[in-house]
Amino acid sequence: MATTAAKTVKKALAKPVAKPDYWDDALAQLVKRDRILKKIIPRFPDIWLTTRGNPFITLARSICGQQISVKAAESVWQRVLLECGKRPTPASVQKAGLERLRAAGLSARKAEYILDLSTHFSDKLVQPAKWARMPDEEIIEELTAIRGIGRWTAEMFLIFNLQRPDVLPLDDVGLLNAISLHYFSGEPVSRFEAREVAQGWQPFRTVATWYLWRSLDPVPVEY
Repeated sequence: MATTAAKTVKKALAKPVAKPDYWDDALAQLVKRDRILKKIIPRFPDIWLTTRGNPFITLARSICGQQISVKAAESVWQRVLLECGKRPTPASVQKAGLERLRAAGLSARKAEYILDLSTHFSDKLVQPAKWARMPDEEIIEELTAIRGIGRWTAEMFLIFNLQRPDVLPLDDVGLLNAISLHYFSGEPVSRFEAREVAQGWQPFRTVATWYLWRSLDPVPVEY
């Protein structure tokens, strides 16, 4: 019988979405290798990492969500949509401009970053069509050359847009909190300790991270 958390997640997903082709293999290996994930993964049946597949929106939402809670980020993003349309484009963001983005709840810096991101896309300073064929670290290097995109944002892009299987976002507070809770009895953990825990998850660290996020917040963020 599905848990209450799992039912909540299933209701949040309006349409069935194809799972990444590596997902089932990843689950089988992680359940076999890790005693914590063996308990967490069965709590969330029939759900998996999904993506809207739009590079610009994924990056803009990641900038919006920097250093704030998932709930706060979603609230601000919904107000951004009121200013820029249901599916923001570089052109609609530029049309909205700095003041309207600020009015939506973005800080001055985040509004500037999202405008700069829109310029990179509209002026073809980035070429998303090539990213699917590039290694993770090369994509991170290209993305972090854009103002406002640090390693965490680039890693969120690899996870939520490109669905890369082996990303370990050590700057993510949620991941560190989940590792602390489940592996260290709530004691604070260092990046080194988190990396040590995650060694056994390779080459599916993205999948392990996703389930640890779900253990803290059962409704997945949709990018």
